[in-house]
Amino acid sequence: MFVRNKTLTLAASAALAAAAFASGAARAEDVFKIGLIVPMTGGQASTGKQIDNAIKLYMQQNGDTVAGKKIQVILKDDAALPDNTKRLAQELIVNDKVNVIAGFGVTPAAFAAAPLATQGKIPEVVMAAGTSIITEKSPYIVRTSFTLPQSSTIIGDWAVKNGIKKVATLTSDYAPGNDALASFKERFTAGGGEVVEEVKVPLQNPDFAPFLQRMKDSKPDAMFVFVPAGQGGNFMKQYAERGLDKSGIKVIGPGDVTDDDLLNDMGDAVLGAVTAHMYSAAHPSAKNKEFVAAYKKAFNSRPGFMAVGGYDGIHLIYEALKKSGGKTDGDSLLAAMKGMAWESPRGPISIDPETRDIVQNIYIRKVEKVDGELYNVEFQTFEAVKDPGKAKK
Repeated sequence: MFVRNKTLTLAASAALAAAAFASGAARAEDVFKIGLIVPMTGGQASTGKQIDNAIKLYMQQNGDTVAGKKIQVILKDDAALPDNTKRLAQELIVNDKVNVIAGFGVTPAAFAAAPLATQGKIPEVVMAAGTSIITEKSPYIVRTSFTLPQSSTIIGDWAVKNGIKKVATLTSDYAPGNDALASFKERFTAGGGEVVEEVKVPLQNPDFAPFLQRMKDSKPDAMFVFVPAGQGGNFMKQYAERGLDKSGIKVIGPGDVTDDDLLNDMGDAVLGAVTAHMYSAAHPSAKNKEFVAAYKKAFNSRPGFMAVGGYDGIHLIYEALKKSGGKTDGDSLLAAMKGMAWESPRGPISIDPETRDIVQNIYIRKVEKVDGELYNVEFQTFEAVKDPGKAKK
């Protein structure tokens, strides 16, 4: 009797274990994993924090189940170091079996992951990095951030039309800085402007002071500045310390230098800076006002353009999963993403089906004080701007 009962107990246990295993396997299939690789430490930490915050906010607002799949975000900190990015992307794809890799705070990080996205046939959603050629590095890359030429060409045209004749340029010495500089110079010089000084600064931990002295000595009408998000506060501090804010030399450039995330800490030296960019926390749409209010309530800070890149990136993934009917293979997701269009907090945006790059409005903005706070106040709109580098091809 005892033996018989024991046999029955073993059989029952085996059946329960098999059922549990099957249930676990089914559950695993019902989980959709996103590997989020962003810098949470180091010089670009504000970029990673904004993207992570925005994704959390979106999931709070829209739930964590899409097309019958439970969404799981696996956050990894690469500190904006491409060797880290590559290793983390490989671990996420091979060990964690993620369905999408996303984030990428700087261009070298996006480049490092590109071959792995191609090999694994997994969408790589670039939410931050802005060099034009990123989407050409893999057929599985889709971008929800911006490209530097989108803004830099427009500010080049604006400078010429607004009486700026001589410009000194200060750009970070890596691919986005080179993109910004080339795009600006092409438009500015074509319109009759002159670049009187050209300086490139190191990407990691730059000391701007000696370079700013060269800017001041060249006596330009304006300085064209590109530094990545997170470095604008340090730049403006040293700009003021060198007295450039009182010298009449205006700051112009793409909008990274006056990121909303850090703008209020830059002080009055940044007042009057004119930039071209795809987002401002002061964008007057109802959707943006709701987004800014919700973000502030959740994180006690103002969202910047990196937050919007993350918010739209997770939206794109959610909608692609819906559109594909819950299919999780990379090709189905990619096909669903191509051509998708929606209303973002930044305005209307879409994914170009041919280049997989973002098409969006670019706004000319001026830093002004509104209710005691500093904001990038938009005063001119260029609608549905494609990446100029790809538009030529």
